[in-house]
Amino acid sequence: MIELTKPRIAVMVLFTVAIAAVVESWGQPNPMVVLHTLLGTLLVASSASAVNQWLERDTDAKMQRTSNRPIPSGRISTQTVMLFAGITVFAGVVYLALLVNPTTALLGVATWVLYGIIYTPLKYRTPLNTAVGAVSGALPVLMGWTAMDGLEALTGNLRWTGLFLTVFFWQFPHFMAIAWMYREQYSEAGMKMWTVVDPSGRRAGIEAVIGALVVIPVSLIAVAQIPGATWYIVTAFTLGVLQLSFAIHFMVTLKQDSARSLLRMTLVYLPVVLLALATLPMAA
Repeated sequence: MIELTKPRIAVMVLFTVAIAAVVESWGQPNPMVVLHTLLGTLLVASSASAVNQWLERDTDAKMQRTSNRPIPSGRISTQTVMLFAGITVFAGVVYLALLVNPTTALLGVATWVLYGIIYTPLKYRTPLNTAVGAVSGALPVLMGWTAMDGLEALTGNLRWTGLFLTVFFWQFPHFMAIAWMYREQYSEAGMKMWTVVDPSGRRAGIEAVIGALVVIPVSLIAVAQIPGATWYIVTAFTLGVLQLSFAIHFMVTLKQDSARSLLRMTLVYLPVVLLALATLPMAA
């Protein structure tokens, strides 16, 4: 069952939610509210991942990187997966609505629908699926943000906008690197990734560079109204430029090694930048 939840994605989602809650509350979040938000989010995210694997069970069997997942490997039935998905999303949404607030619960539903119902099928129809997936990947920012003060938390400041856009645009170099590394498997599975639709890799390289470039200025929006944010500005700008250099190298060379290096850089960039932002209230 644990594999159905895609643990690595779940950890990143929960990390993003926690950081958003800390930043919104200026480093002083209500611990119980954070705990309830994380538990409810975990249930919703686990369900979305299970639905994703149920929908992709046939194509997962065709790709080496996913052929050992629970469904294609025959370790669990499709009926069990759907039962698990139904119970966890219902429990997660109700949990968030009752113990956090309705706004966060609705955002959980939106994230679940975008990822499990819209994004997953789009991977077989259009290379624009990445943009939709990036929205669902950034929505946990709003879940953590609204968990503290509900819908009112989204009015009157730019901090959540900067955080949301940072996570959104970060996903383009991250996913373009993955798409290039596994382009042959994606092609065999019939997925319409940019690396499949455009085998030259030019479009994937361009999107990786654009995403890495745009994330530099938008990452600074989060501190537009915060004095004394030098530590964060230096960290975000430096890592942003470094990530951009990896993206440019990937676009120019279009090799497995450059894609893997870019992927690793993205996995360094996001957690470090988010942690730097979360420490601002304590450092100010």
